[in-house]
Amino acid sequence: MDLSLLRTFLAVYRAGSLTAAAKQVGLSQPTVTAQVRTLEEELGQQLFQRLPRGVAPTTVADELAGEVAAHIDALAAVAERDLTRRRPFAKPLHLGGPAELTTTRVLPALAPLVDQGLKLRISLGLSDELLVGLAAGRHDLVISTVRPRNRAITAAPLTDEEFVLVAGPSWAARIDRERLAREGAACLGGVPLVSYAEELPIIRRYWRTLFGKRPTGSAAVVVPDLRGVLAATIAGAGVTVLPRYLCTEELASGALVALLDPDIPPINTLYLATRAGTVHAPHIAAVRSHLLMQARLW
Repeated sequence: MDLSLLRTFLAVYRAGSLTAAAKQVGLSQPTVTAQVRTLEEELGQQLFQRLPRGVAPTTVADELAGEVAAHIDALAAVAERDLTRRRPFAKPLHLGGPAELTTTRVLPALAPLVDQGLKLRISLGLSDELLVGLAAGRHDLVISTVRPRNRAITAAPLTDEEFVLVAGPSWAARIDRERLAREGAACLGGVPLVSYAEELPIIRRYWRTLFGKRPTGSAAVVVPDLRGVLAATIAGAGVTVLPRYLCTEELASGALVALLDPDIPPINTLYLATRAGTVHAPHIAAVRSHLLMQARLW
């Protein structure tokens, strides 16, 4: 059986799309379609069901992918190492992630690798959009705030972000923190909320974990960047919930005040995601292992 057919099959299986797979393997979409049909003819079985958008694997495809994936990936890794043995950072690495963590933690952590020749291309955005781009081959690594569910993607836990309820000194002075600890969210009635989205995603998670209920009302200020939320809160716009890594210095200086100190604070696990079969590529493997190690210090 032609290994190139199996390589193309595995790309289609993981991407769920003939077009996306074509981009990943560097072939035209008609060529990918022809190779899949050739493989189906050799096997005498159907591998994919054509859908209005993309393809769905049959049970035959599931079984074949389980048999060949590790071997195809190993061969690809050998070929990649041979091409980049002397220049592991010959290819630019395309990394996507949330703006706040990427700018405050990830880029500083990767600076030493840049000094060794790493070329970085950064995309900032929401996790769902970035994961779609990863599966399609537009990114090499993605830091995701949600656990990826796509079979084309593999992910490892990177770090936990701890959430803290904060206010500027002016609002903190007006809130009875002892009563807040005893009675919960009812003490914050009438206090303006600052959020990065209308749906209050981080605030909602905090409320449900600590107070057992959803927040009522809407945000007074919505700014789609947690750094903007931080600035507005420091200036006295209201109360918000932030990842602790983003406001450590402000809490230490008194520019922000933590309103609660729960024994078990709400957390969210961040994941470092790669496209299946690419984790052993030298430039991806080097950045991935470096970030996993550095994240222990965050």
